[in-house]
Amino acid sequence: MPRPRKRRQVRGIPNVNYFKPAGVPLNSLNEVILTVEEYEVLRLCDVLDNSQEEAAKKMQISQPTLFRLLKSARTKISSAIVKGEAIKIEGGVFEVKKND
Repeated sequence: MPRPRKRRQVRGIPNVNYFKPAGVPLNSLNEVILTVEEYEVLRLCDVLDNSQEEAAKKMQISQPTLFRLLKSARTKISSAIVKGEAIKIEGGVFEVKKND
């Protein structure tokens, strides 16, 4: 039996949780699910320009775990853009932490 996943620390929930190509009805699109942890990794590393080590400390996870989340998030977003799919941000194992 695998051990339970540790809750990852996130600083907030995204204000917008859905993105889709303009002019295409939602019911005709495939969805890609981006977890809240993947969103947080992108925010910390790509938007706020933290190093992977700094971002991992903020989320209270190891750097290799952060790298796996970052790679997964970038793959999902790139694939959705290239294939014209919708991106939905939801789910995951996380705990919202107040800004320090």
